Amino acid sequence: MASHRKPRTRILQTAASRNGAVSVTTAALASVTLLSTQSAVADPRDDEPTLEEVRQRVDTLYQQAGAETQRYNAAKEKADAQRDKVDGLLDQVARRAGEVNDARRALGQYAAAQYRTGGLSGTATLLLSEDPQGYFTQRHVMKRMTARQQQAVKTFEERKQEAARKRGEAQRELSTLTTSQDRLRESKKDVQGKLSDARDLLSELTAEEKARLAAAERRREAEARRKAEEAERRREEQREREEEAGDPGGADTPATGTAKVIAFAKAQLGKPYVWGATGPNSYDCSGLTQDAWAAAGVSLPRTTYDQVEVGTTVPRSQMQPGDLVFFYADVTHVGIYVGNGQMIHAPKPGDVIKYESIDYMPFHSAVRPV
Repeated sequence: MASHRKPRTRILQTAASRNGAVSVTTAALASVTLLSTQSAVADPRDDEPTLEEVRQRVDTLYQQAGAETQRYNAAKEKADAQRDKVDGLLDQVARRAGEVNDARRALGQYAAAQYRTGGLSGTATLLLSEDPQGYFTQRHVMKRMTARQQQAVKTFEERKQEAARKRGEAQRELSTLTTSQDRLRESKKDVQGKLSDARDLLSELTAEEKARLAAAERRREAEARRKAEEAERRREEQREREEEAGDPGGADTPATGTAKVIAFAKAQLGKPYVWGATGPNSYDCSGLTQDAWAAAGVSLPRTTYDQVEVGTTVPRSQMQPGDLVFFYADVTHVGIYVGNGQMIHAPKPGDVIKYESIDYMPFHSAVRPV
């Protein structure tokens, strides 16, 4: 990694220029000696992080981005629900406005009829006023109206009040939606900031360091895949033994629904992680688990915070294939357990859905949705 310190010759040239010196003085020679001594004692590269330190910093940034992603998912889910509610309220407002207009037209017809039959000339004006409540104070006029006319005025007033109530409710929900959208933008900004920091760290690696880092990732993934396939082979052999013995089930044999979960997860291997994605071409961690269990007919909530509350918490020693495995103290990552200490998960931006050891991240808990 390149040092940001000035080259030694540059330091000398700058010093000479600043002092207006034509030749190297005794003081300058002393400085050269001091610089040489310091260089011999401390290599500038000693302050540079090792490849493992860079990897750890990048992983930390990705974990923080994962936490922000879950907050983004929660805010988006809330904003979407509020948007649907606002749309429904606006539809109701439009219907109420139509009903008010219908009632207004009915009143107009009564007023016109009274005018044609020589009724009181002020009746039409009162009936069509913007303040029908004032009409009710005119008791002597009300006594001259028929029952149908009175009902028409009452209907008009009720519908007008209902329209006003729905408009107020829609306005309040619109205000709440605006707040949710502001939080959504802030969460998105935080995620993008963490991911940008991680990319900046990786960009400072040399080509050789990047190759070593990628090779280590491939070795770890290959080992996880081998162990997962070994666990699947053992489960298949167990099922065959049970079928031969006339026992169609067993404690270690996944139920039909769970088998669908694992089959779905395996079908997504190699698809890219994209934060906030829910498929079918890309996923984030909780988007993958949500769709996997949906394949088995089980509806899971969107975020890790909510998924960890669904079903039954099981001890790590009793986990079975299909269980949800959660990580970190703030429960910001989740995978699907496939046996033998391995899981399938959507790990982080720039990576793909793959097998991974459940020991790769700090274990939080395991949950069996059904």
